[in-house]
Amino acid sequence: MRPAHSASLEFDYPDERRARIVERAVAVEVGEIDDARSGASVERDGTTVVITVKAGDLVALRAGMNSWIRLAETAESVSQAGDRRARSA
Repeated sequence: MRPAHSASLEFDYPDERRARIVERAVAVEVGEIDDARSGASVERDGTTVVITVKAGDLVALRAGMNSWIRLAETAESVSQAGDRRARSA
């Protein structure tokens, strides 16, 4: 794939622990959901997780962005549910 388009998503968290949890949860998907039209990378800088999607065309970029947003949202939801459960135990 020769990426002609790219976009980055930045997710900011209240603390490094939450950012690390989300980053580790989504980073395992790098290379797994990539295809011939798009790919992604995941990085964390303190409390910010940055997901960069690169694609050969705009349709693939949109699809990739949607997939990575859903992955990050799911990781956030599961992390928050785990925190709530730990507090109530």
